[in-house]
Amino acid sequence: MLVTPRPRTAEPASNEALPKVAALLGGNAAGLAVTAASDLSLIVDADGVIRGATGAAEFAEEKIGGWLGRRLVDTVTIESRTKVDELLRDAGPGAVTRWRQVNHPSPTGIDLPIRYAALRPEADGPILVLGRDMRTVAALQRRLADTQQTLERDYDRLRAAETRYRLLFQICGEAVLVVDSTTRRVIEANPSAARLLGRAVRRLIGVDVVELFDPASLRTLEAQHGSLRATGQAADIRAALLQGRGEVTISASLFRGEGGTSAILRLIPEQGASDGLNQENSAALPTRALIEAMPEGFVITDSGHKVVWANAAFLELAQLAAEGQARGRPIEEWLARDETEARTLFATLQDHGSVRRFATVVRGAYGGMEDVEVAAVASAGSPACIGLSIRALPPRSALNVGTRAEPRSVEQMAELVGRVSMKTLVRETTDLIEKLCIEAALRITRDNRASAAEMLGLSRQGLYAKMRRYGVGDLDAGDDV
Repeated sequence: MLVTPRPRTAEPASNEALPKVAALLGGNAAGLAVTAASDLSLIVDADGVIRGATGAAEFAEEKIGGWLGRRLVDTVTIESRTKVDELLRDAGPGAVTRWRQVNHPSPTGIDLPIRYAALRPEADGPILVLGRDMRTVAALQRRLADTQQTLERDYDRLRAAETRYRLLFQICGEAVLVVDSTTRRVIEANPSAARLLGRAVRRLIGVDVVELFDPASLRTLEAQHGSLRATGQAADIRAALLQGRGEVTISASLFRGEGGTSAILRLIPEQGASDGLNQENSAALPTRALIEAMPEGFVITDSGHKVVWANAAFLELAQLAAEGQARGRPIEEWLARDETEARTLFATLQDHGSVRRFATVVRGAYGGMEDVEVAAVASAGSPACIGLSIRALPPRSALNVGTRAEPRSVEQMAELVGRVSMKTLVRETTDLIEKLCIEAALRITRDNRASAAEMLGLSRQGLYAKMRRYGVGDLDAGDDV
């Protein structure tokens, strides 16, 4: 049987030398040794009152002499009093207490930090309290805390700057690519570049930039890239896009960051080239400023119903702060009550090429809902697009009472089939039937309102409300009573 030897523990250091050292030190020599070993030494009696104090010259401005005759616990801050009580209680002959850091109020306004240990040379004698100055350590801690706060503020500013850059990069109407100057591979691409090049953003990342253009432009692109790497500058060039999407002007700029160099490529298409709906081309239209200032909402979407451009009136209806919040997102996020109504609108548009007076709603980003009337037209050109004019309607109660708008006739209702949703048709049909019934009842009773109300199963007030709503008969101000 093997016996594993037990690990030997370190034995405490022998104290045999201490009496010899004490015998060699007289009273003055012992005092000098204590003074040299500590920055501050205090003699405290059994009641905790300071009877003597010896400190280095650095404590002159702290007025330690004023502590004489006071209890040690009264010279420290409130949170340090418990530590002082424990320090004096633990002090005993033949042993030194563990170190405790306390703070003294200072005339300078900054607390004086001292690290204390205590010992009692004789069982019933006074207590010797030895202190070490911690002001240097406290100053370093304050500097560390200030440095951490500075780093946090710098980090917040850097994060805010990066957020602004990301936002501008995403909403920029100009096609922009960020390319690694060494490998020529795309690092970042904004949505405008994706539309111009006909690829999703995720399919552009990591692609050699020359593969995005027609092979005939290869030499021109390589020459620009070589000049950019050699001199940091390169002249603008013309290059053809793939699949006959037109030509673009490529403007390149070099910048250094994160231990490497990258290039920003701006792709500026010709007017009316591959993406006639980009921001620059729309800005060139002479009517754009007028459409932007229209009080009615106007939106242009691509064939997939994603917003390409929207004016300020639509942004107000949709409770959006900027056009970039709508660009690239489906119009169905804000238009129509549900998916069925939106499908009806676009199915009718596909069948007839245009839609007029389509009653629906615009749902705001913050829960608001506005009744609107939509007129839409689809473009058969290349690229295909859809234009929608969105007119806000007054509240239904104001429409019925203030303007006395009459329900549609049967012929008008029949014309709406296929152009508006069934829910809207049912609502309009109900209004029409109610008006016809009220007119018939008044005609049968020879305008006897009480008899007409009884015939229709309504109260007199209910009859008056519907008569006022549909503009039937002549109502005086006292008829509502």
